[in-house]
Amino acid sequence: MDTSSVTSSPNAAYLRDLMAKKDKIEGDIKTWYEVLESQGNIGTHQPLVDREGFPRNDVDVVQVRKARHEISCLQNDHKALMKDIEAGLYQLHASRMVDASTSDTHMDTTPSPVAPALNAQSASPFAAINLISASSPAADSGLKHGDAIIEFGSVTHSNFTSLNAIAEVVQHSRGRPIRVVVLRDDNEFVLSLTPREWEGRGLLGCNLVPM
Repeated sequence: MDTSSVTSSPNAAYLRDLMAKKDKIEGDIKTWYEVLESQGNIGTHQPLVDREGFPRNDVDVVQVRKARHEISCLQNDHKALMKDIEAGLYQLHASRMVDASTSDTHMDTTPSPVAPALNAQSASPFAAINLISASSPAADSGLKHGDAIIEFGSVTHSNFTSLNAIAEVVQHSRGRPIRVVVLRDDNEFVLSLTPREWEGRGLLGCNLVPM
């Protein structure tokens, strides 16, 4: 994906375009993972040869290899795009802070954690944190008890069906950061959560409940 067109002061329309590209990539990744699931849920690392070194006859080896290649390429594109989005949000917010500081009005210029939601439907919370374990990946990311989840990787209010969707994102993102957007005290915060093994149970160290 060519992301060289990032401008020095991206506006909301440009960010909406980046978000649309992000949604498209995440949808494509999900589609290719479904291909792997259709092949006995083979995943991205299981061997494609049997114990004798011959190609496995219980899966479509060519299709699996193609799906794995596409997932790898798309994940690289997604990682680069997320950097552009986060940089754009920061720059947009910084420019608004400058505008506010030079205004002659006496409006409250306390900065918001992130730019306003770009899509009202996707910005609706769909789950909440009701438990955070100390020293866990969730705690290290900045998540707090009571946070309402607006975005968890590719999962938003518009496509959330159950907590299994979040579990799938976690399993597919071991050791890789997940973009998490939460609503806290009427402010939106963008966090980076990396699922990993730790001293406690699971890969996150938190408990979520649907809203």
